[in-house]
Amino acid sequence: MIEAIRDAHAVAMEKDPDVVVMGEDVGYFGGVFRCTAGLQKTFGVERCFDTPISELGIIGTAVGMAAYGLKPCVEIQFADYMYPAYDQIVSEAARLRYRSAAEFTCPMVVRMPTGGGIFGAQTHSQSPEALFTHVAGLKTVVPSNPQDAKGLLLASIADPDPVIFLEPKRLYNGPFDGYFDRPSKSWGKHDLGEVDPGYYEVPLGKANVVREGSAVTLITYGTMVHVALAAVEESGVDVEVIDLRTLLPLDLETLVASVIKTGRCIVLHEATLTSGYGAEITSLIQAECFYSLEAPVLRVAGWDTPYPHAQEWDYFPGPTRVKRAITTVMEA
Repeated sequence: MIEAIRDAHAVAMEKDPDVVVMGEDVGYFGGVFRCTAGLQKTFGVERCFDTPISELGIIGTAVGMAAYGLKPCVEIQFADYMYPAYDQIVSEAARLRYRSAAEFTCPMVVRMPTGGGIFGAQTHSQSPEALFTHVAGLKTVVPSNPQDAKGLLLASIADPDPVIFLEPKRLYNGPFDGYFDRPSKSWGKHDLGEVDPGYYEVPLGKANVVREGSAVTLITYGTMVHVALAAVEESGVDVEVIDLRTLLPLDLETLVASVIKTGRCIVLHEATLTSGYGAEITSLIQAECFYSLEAPVLRVAGWDTPYPHAQEWDYFPGPTRVKRAITTVMEA
């Protein structure tokens, strides 16, 4: 996925001279995960440059650049570090179109690695997507594979409004099914590891049915897509798995059609349970599919604690918990 994200930057910068890349260590070093490696050498220091260690300053500067017509693509090293910048994201970037009556817009992408699975503990493992989906004026994207990551990033850069682009760091080097004690897998042997060349967009607001089924609908995104697929195969239940890809705008039509067909629904995410994005999905499914539901909508999520270091895999919603939820919803 790293190479796909890097290629998306390069393609966008080649296509549009207004696209600039900025953030801590994104230039000379190429980013903490190497997602921007080589861009400064190719496009120069004026289009790919390092910033001071000040997330508030990075986003504030990018908002001004966007208002003047540039298209900044900003990297925050870890999603956990975005909190100092949250005021600028919410009060400036998300509001610019509204407060100026569309005289100004903010065509800005804020990229940040998200989620756990790398022993990053409390300060390098958070999943703060619900803090962005709650804010009017922002779009929120979470890819689950390299092919989608490139197309979604290109669509995000082309969008006239601010997009939060959350990259599951556990997927950078390969798909992860939640079994930490098994050998790692590479994207090289995965169907979606081969990325199309050149420019293409994966449209924002369009979910992907990654596995068709008739018994249960399982709605998820990011790393949990692969966890869900592993759990479903082991459960023996005919579960339909939907990868949201974008949390906002939400493809509610696809979700509703699936739940009406199956009559049962599970929502899965890595973030903490209380007030997580799964609560919004659950509420919408309850409202739109009430007369089709054969059982209560279940949520599987992280526990309501900070991400632990020593017990990381007790927190991580792995296949065992997903299989238990499938059994529960089928027996309800």
